[in-house]
Amino acid sequence: MAGSITKEQIAEDFKRIQDHICEQLTQADGAGHFAEDLWTRDSGGGGRTRIFQSGKIIAKGGVAFSAVHGPTPEKILKKLKLEQADFFATGVSIVIHPHSPMVPIIHMNIRYFEMSNGTYWFGGGIDLTPHYVDEEDASYFHQQLKGLCDQYNENYYTKFKSWADDYFYIPHREETRGIGGIFFDRLTANEENSFESIFEFVKAVGMLFPDIYTHYMAKNKALPYTEQEQKWQALRRGRYVEFNLVWDAGTKFGLDTNGRTESILMSMPPQANWEYMHQPAIGSKEAQTLALLKKGINWIKEE
Repeated sequence: MAGSITKEQIAEDFKRIQDHICEQLTQADGAGHFAEDLWTRDSGGGGRTRIFQSGKIIAKGGVAFSAVHGPTPEKILKKLKLEQADFFATGVSIVIHPHSPMVPIIHMNIRYFEMSNGTYWFGGGIDLTPHYVDEEDASYFHQQLKGLCDQYNENYYTKFKSWADDYFYIPHREETRGIGGIFFDRLTANEENSFESIFEFVKAVGMLFPDIYTHYMAKNKALPYTEQEQKWQALRRGRYVEFNLVWDAGTKFGLDTNGRTESILMSMPPQANWEYMHQPAIGSKEAQTLALLKKGINWIKEE
């Protein structure tokens, strides 16, 4: 720990954020509820995984909290180039898959990592994966993120937006997972930002999540859609699976630290599809979406 805040306090604050998010999503859906699964990790720690069930808008959603500790696995030491020491890691991780292809998939993660030798950092991010890219919706999302980032550091949005473009990228498809967002890792105190201010920023990202997603739930839930659009949704969910299983560092970290497999893989959609050599028709909405799954797009509309 580098500040006056203990790892136990950080975990408690993350629990409260999980509670807030679950309350807001339940209210916005209007029909579903969260089922809670409390679990323990043999090597130390545990968590509470909450899975959304019987939703009207949300087809599958998970809001997971964990706080795990113990000897750092050799795979993690080698991958992160760390010296041997015990570790403590806590965080909140969320993925929401909607019924409607007009409502986007969303992911958010906030986390804290600490070792007994004094090494520590914060990480996290939030990104949006529309099945169909709506530029007005994309602009709203990035405006919200920029507004939050600017409250803490005027350089955060530009830096973290670029980081997200690079991170949420599917190299074997040469496309981004969605319209990006922000991503940050290994944030530590420096001359510009104290331990406490970074922690406040990380918590603010968590608290912003339900504001953003309930906006899309309310705005897009009643939009009509066709069977063809549902088929496209299943294909885009397939891309989501490919990223999470092949490239996502969080998935790999969880499995490498002997995390709980069911909680780690809660991010998988309820159904997905793959179609050999699928190519959308030229000029179609699907083709237009693919053309916008690129790095470096400035989504914020100038006034």
